[in-house]
Amino acid sequence: MSAFSIFLVLIVIVAFLLVVVVMVQNPKGGGLSSSFGGGGTQQMGGVKKTGDFLDKSTWFLAAALIVLILASNVTINSGGNIESKALDTNDSTEMPIAPAPTTDNTTTDSTAE
Repeated sequence: MSAFSIFLVLIVIVAFLLVVVVMVQNPKGGGLSSSFGGGGTQQMGGVKKTGDFLDKSTWFLAAALIVLILASNVTINSGGNIESKALDTNDSTEMPIAPAPTTDNTTTDSTAE
């Protein structure tokens, strides 16, 4: 398994976790943080701490995703001897050149005097 494949798997996992963390949050103050402390009571760490944890985990996962993407870009060319046929310039398959159409410059002028 190449380094690029490892980074690709890690990117998919981090992206999935980032989607889950963002979907758990509620921009109006609800979401997971409101279910732990309903009505101002302090339960299971409180609303403020849960909101802080979700906020910090969102920033951490976003930063990790950017770092993994940049690291995979560095390792993408060191993945072995995989050559692309689309960019192969050694193969000279040229299209045949069709002859240019001839134009007849002798036009009949029906308005000749």
